[in-house]
Amino acid sequence: MTPEFVVNFAKEAIILTIIVSMPMLGLGLIVGLAVSIFQAVTSIQEMTLSFIPKILAVFLGLLFFAPWMLEKLTTYTQKIIINIPMYIR
Repeated sequence: MTPEFVVNFAKEAIILTIIVSMPMLGLGLIVGLAVSIFQAVTSIQEMTLSFIPKILAVFLGLLFFAPWMLEKLTTYTQKIIINIPMYIR
């Protein structure tokens, strides 16, 4: 294994991690922004008001995007397992 191969291998894993996590992070950001605007307008500063909607949005996003995430991770894992003989050389 060359250093370029290891760097490319790590780069692919990091990119996949970012791509798979983006839907949940985006939903959390959007809901958090909406709740923050609501809190600023109404002057309500309740901690659970900001936490509960974000966690629910992330869980709903996880339910919705789980098949896509599983397909991406399974494809990547299959590619790694199929190429194990190439990695050993």
